[in-house]
Amino acid sequence: MASKIKITKTYPVTGMHCASCAVRTEAFVRKLPGISSANVNYADTSINVEFLPGEISPSEMKKAIQSIGYDIIIDEANSLELKEEAQKTYYEEIRSNTIGSAVLSIPLFIIAMFFMHIPYANFIMMALATPVVFWFGRQFPVGAWKQLKHGSSNMDTLVALSTGIAYIYSAVITLFPNLLAGKGIDAHVYFEASAVIMTFILLGRMFEEKAKANTSSALKKLIGLQAKTVIAILSNGEQKEIPISQVVPGDILLIKPGNKIPVDGIIVSGSSFVDESMISGEPIAVEKTEGSKLFAGTINQKGSFQFRAEKVGGDTLLAQIIKMVREAQGSKAPIQHLVDKIAGIFVPVVISVAILSGLIWYFSGVDNALTRSLLAIVTVLIIACPCALGLATPTAIMVGIGKGADNGILIKDAESLEIAHKINAVVLDKTGTITLGEPAVQNHAWIKNTDTDKYAAILLAIQRSSEHPLAEPMVRFLEKSGVSSNSLNVHDESIPGKGIKAVIGTDTFFVGNRKLMEENGIATDDELMALADLWQNEAMTLSFFSDSGRVLSVTAISDEIKESSVVAIRQLHDLGIEVHMLTGDNEQSAKVAAKKAGIDSFRAEALPQDKDDYIKFLQKNGKVVAMAGDGINDSQAMARADVSIAMGKGSDIAMDVARMTIISSDLTKIPQAIKLSKLTVATIKQNLFWAFIYNIIGIPVAAGILYPFTGFLLNPMIAGAAMALSSVSVVTNSLRLRFKSLKR
Repeated sequence: MASKIKITKTYPVTGMHCASCAVRTEAFVRKLPGISSANVNYADTSINVEFLPGEISPSEMKKAIQSIGYDIIIDEANSLELKEEAQKTYYEEIRSNTIGSAVLSIPLFIIAMFFMHIPYANFIMMALATPVVFWFGRQFPVGAWKQLKHGSSNMDTLVALSTGIAYIYSAVITLFPNLLAGKGIDAHVYFEASAVIMTFILLGRMFEEKAKANTSSALKKLIGLQAKTVIAILSNGEQKEIPISQVVPGDILLIKPGNKIPVDGIIVSGSSFVDESMISGEPIAVEKTEGSKLFAGTINQKGSFQFRAEKVGGDTLLAQIIKMVREAQGSKAPIQHLVDKIAGIFVPVVISVAILSGLIWYFSGVDNALTRSLLAIVTVLIIACPCALGLATPTAIMVGIGKGADNGILIKDAESLEIAHKINAVVLDKTGTITLGEPAVQNHAWIKNTDTDKYAAILLAIQRSSEHPLAEPMVRFLEKSGVSSNSLNVHDESIPGKGIKAVIGTDTFFVGNRKLMEENGIATDDELMALADLWQNEAMTLSFFSDSGRVLSVTAISDEIKESSVVAIRQLHDLGIEVHMLTGDNEQSAKVAAKKAGIDSFRAEALPQDKDDYIKFLQKNGKVVAMAGDGINDSQAMARADVSIAMGKGSDIAMDVARMTIISSDLTKIPQAIKLSKLTVATIKQNLFWAFIYNIIGIPVAAGILYPFTGFLLNPMIAGAAMALSSVSVVTNSLRLRFKSLKR
């Protein structure tokens, strides 16, 4: 029985040379049996396809696509390398064809312009034009024929028709000069037009291929971070270098100074500093000791260590980043779907316009009507190539997503990049998003006239032996203050909900909340308690430390607000965007955090459903909402939001739901993402404007609309140059995004 489970795959496509190619390929694949959806991205030359493996296999898909003149690479293990190899081969081929075409077209052009009356000029020009049209430019008639067999047309059709008509007309005049004699038709040949047009189109396509390769440089950089081999520690203790593909979870791996971390894992022995700038964006190396987490693609500095592989292959953080960038670069913005429809009908419409203009010229009654008719057809077909239109959106999206990746902003799809500039409300989770997500000591005070060194050592010893969540920040604080516990022997007893009772030698100590102190009759100091009340009003958690008679110290612990959060919220306000906070924490803590961070409004003690309802409320009030969070409890609200943003150090589920991921958990990346969206959308609009204007103006001019008023007729060679320039200008305009700053 055939499997009914659909799978989604992205395959590189080779052989596509224009936007219409992408539209035709997409339409063709969608009609194949077993295909649920297909999405071809011209700029990324890839197809994302959802299919039933029981009804169609990748090899059957490949064979079907080959029948219309294209191909897909189904070898997933080496798809990127094979795609790059195919792109390189195609670029080298088109480069040599362009050079060969130019070498023959230059003397052909010179003869046509200045030496057309020399003996046998037409035959010399025909000899020079023939290899250009039928060898160096062979891909156009071949492609057009393959499309014609399936009842469709594309850019190749336009080029083949325009250059073919010009060549055949000229060849007839050259070989049969008496055929048109006495009929009032100018016997001028257009070999130079067919050849030079072909050269311009090839040149434009060569530049286009080069530019498209540059747009995916961010993805290549990320892939370059992956290690190829690694040293494994075998069960007998021997070391062996193995390919990264052979590593499985649980393997113990050795990392030497300067090595890339090959997979995600945890250090089991040794220590070092690791450059994690590719994840955090921070240039300072992070200290790694036993138990520290490691991420693939980061770079070890000076020390050596062994670590246990936890996530390998496609499960590593780096692999997920690469996957997200690749998926995003292959996705389409909503505006692109409109462009695709236009490109799909563009070619037949242009052919119709070309034929109509030819007929009008033929029956116009002007001198040399047939010649002018043929020239009008050729010029319209040349100038109307839809490449600029097809490249306008995807090249800008690709560059924008690559720019985001370079700045630590991973964008999962083109739609979110397009929508982000409309955001007017940002909703933030508190813990781990606005705050650091881990408790830290904010304030600490001792009772006057006490031996702080002695009691600090005792407090450190008690906290080291404790498993309470607040013990760890206390240990960090005391150790950072230079306190040593001198290996004191602690016998402790946990008192649930209150704290710890500890015995050191013959002395008894308590560490815990105010209730623990009261129940054990511990005396309090007025000055110390005044500080405690002040800190409690600021929503900090208090930890009291006492001996059997009196309170010795009080510590205030809270989750610290990130400095970057305050800056980011101010930047969002400067952009005219409302900022809201949702948290499961209590009202007092939420109120204090909101005040410190500069939040407009907040909701405390919010369950996942409450967060979802809050997003819906904002949307009903006309807000375009972005939700940023890091936990599983945020995922429902994130899925509801117009744009969902995951903090990179959060849960896998939050990252799966999110349309964007901030790798470093730095909230200032959100205003940067909004600015990137504005820049990208502006670039798309610029590209579309020029692409449409180019065709709106170019096609009527090519048809000869100015002739009755000015006597001007567009030369087919100039039309070819203009068409090539339009595609290159669109790609170049998109590439300008790479040099824009996202910082305010």
